[in-house]
Amino acid sequence: MYEPIRTKPVVHRVGGHHSDSHAGYPHSSRAEALDTQLAGHLAALLAVTDELGLDGAAARIAAQVTRLRGAEPARAARAGIADAGELAAVHQRAHDLAGRALVVAASRADTTVAILAAERMDAHAAELSPAGSH
Repeated sequence: MYEPIRTKPVVHRVGGHHSDSHAGYPHSSRAEALDTQLAGHLAALLAVTDELGLDGAAARIAAQVTRLRGAEPARAARAGIADAGELAAVHQRAHDLAGRALVVAASRADTTVAILAAERMDAHAAELSPAGSH
């Protein structure tokens, strides 16, 4: 079950110093933390999508990572996956990553990414089903 991210509250003192034990370290808001987390899940999904050679889906995912990070993501080369078991494992990993992205996208109310993640989950689930296997 998903549990919301909990961050330590930041208490400010006069002079701009934080009274917590992480003084001097930058603090991010919950929204920023969710953006970072979502971008990370999408970047991982992008790497697996590139590995599978799904160029159209990869372009859509890369656009969302770029939007969240403000910079284009690193791209992986297509892997030569010949073994059916390995291919299924990669599709399962992609399905799981899309699920994680969906949870975070829903938490931050990012409809575009939520729809994209759900579509990717469906596509990878179809590849994992007996009818979708090659």
